[in-house]
Amino acid sequence: MPPSTRSGGDSPDIYKGKICSLKARVRQSIKALLIDMEEGVVNEILQGPLRDVFDSKQLITDVSGSGNNCTFHIFRAVGHKLYGCRYRENIVEKLRKTAEHCDCLQCFFIIHSMGGGTGSGLGTFVLNLLEDEFPEVYRFVTSVYPSGEDDVITSPYNSVLAMRELNEHADCVLPIENESLFDIVNKIHQMTSSGKLGSTVKQNSLVTSSANSTKAVQEKPFDAMNNIVANLLLNLTSSARFEGSLNMDLNEISMNLVPFPRLHYLVSSLTPLYTLADVNVPSRKLDQMFSDAFSRDHQLIQADPKHSLYLACALLVRGNVQVSDLRRNIERLKPSLHFVSWNQEGWKTGLCSVPPVGHSHSLLALANNTCVKPTFIELKDRFMKLYKKKAHLHHYLHIDGMEQSCFAEAVSSLSDLIEEYNELDATKNEPRTDPPRLKIAV
Repeated sequence: MPPSTRSGGDSPDIYKGKICSLKARVRQSIKALLIDMEEGVVNEILQGPLRDVFDSKQLITDVSGSGNNCTFHIFRAVGHKLYGCRYRENIVEKLRKTAEHCDCLQCFFIIHSMGGGTGSGLGTFVLNLLEDEFPEVYRFVTSVYPSGEDDVITSPYNSVLAMRELNEHADCVLPIENESLFDIVNKIHQMTSSGKLGSTVKQNSLVTSSANSTKAVQEKPFDAMNNIVANLLLNLTSSARFEGSLNMDLNEISMNLVPFPRLHYLVSSLTPLYTLADVNVPSRKLDQMFSDAFSRDHQLIQADPKHSLYLACALLVRGNVQVSDLRRNIERLKPSLHFVSWNQEGWKTGLCSVPPVGHSHSLLALANNTCVKPTFIELKDRFMKLYKKKAHLHHYLHIDGMEQSCFAEAVSSLSDLIEEYNELDATKNEPRTDPPRLKIAV
C-alpha cells in the first residue's frame, strides 16, 4: 500500500477525495485472480474494507467446496483432479485477461495453503497451468505449511502431494509455517504488554485480533498472522512500486538465489514484523535491524539459518539506507554465516527509497539455506505415519485419475529433495575453494 496522502492542514472533504484517489490507483496496480471453491472467504473480502481494491469479475468460486468430503480435506481427489479440469477454461480466460492489462508482466505470485483441499490441489493445478500458458514468466509461490497440531487429518497427504508439484513447476517458493506466525504474534503481544520495548498495542490492533485480548491470542489471531505475510509480500514487491537507488527486479531473485532448479525454497525473515498501525514502538537502529533479520525470532518458518548452510542470500532494504550501510553490515555478519565454498560472495542486495508507513527503514532477508530440511523431514514423517497404515487413502483413490502410485511418487520426490540438502550439508566443513577458471579456446 502506498503511504497515506493525508497532511495536517487538509479538510475532511479533501482527505476523503485523496483516499478515493488512492483506492483507484491501488485498484489499477493490483492484478489479482481470487479462486476458492468455498464462497464464504471470497464473500468476506467483497464485503470487507478491501472490497473496492479487487475486481469482482476476477473471482472464481464453487458452492460446494473441494475441502470437506466426510470431514476430510482431499487434495487431488477433488481440488486438483475434479475442480481443476472443471474450471480450467474459466481460469485460463481470466488469467489472460489479467495479464493483458499489465504494462510489464514480471512474474506470477501464487498464495495458497498446503494442508487443505483447495489450496494444495487447485493451487498447484493453477501453478501447472501458468507454466503451460506463460512458460517464460517466473512463478513465485507463497506456501503456508500446516503445523503438527493441524486439525485436518489428511494434511500430510495434501502437503506431500503438493510438494511434488512445487518441486517441479515453481521457480521460487517462500515456505511459511502457521506455528511460526502464531509464535511471532504471541511474542509481540507479550513484549508489548510487559513494556519491554517501551511499546503498546493500539486499540483494534491486528496483533491481538481484538483489543488487548489474551484469549484472542490463544485462539490464533489469523488477521495478525496474515498481516505478517502481507508485509512480506509488500516488501518483496516494493522495488516494482517505488523508486530506489538500487532497485531489484523480481526476476533477479530467482536468477541469483537458485543455483539448482529444485532447491528453490527461500527462508524469509522480516524486520519489523509489525506495522505502526498495530504497535507504537521506537524504530530499531539500523545495525540492529540487520542482526534481527538473521535471528530465529524473525524467521517465518521454525528454522535457524545461522547454523545451517547458505547457498545464497538477498537483502531487500527500504528507507533511508546507503549502499555503504549494506556493505558494512554484510561484512559484519559474514563471519557468523556458513556459505557454500563455491559461493562465498553469494549476496544480492536491493535498496528502495520509500520505507513502510511510519517506519524509517525495514528489511526483508531471503535465504536459500539448508535449514528448510527439518521442515520437510517432519512433513515426510507425518506422511509416512498415515501412509504405512493406508489410512484415509480410499477418500483419494475413488476419484478417476488418482492412483496409489501418485503417493509413492510424491514421497519419493520429497525424499530426493531431502537427500539433495543432505549432500550440501555434508560439504559444510569443507575448506573454501576458488571456482575453476574457464579455459578460453584459442
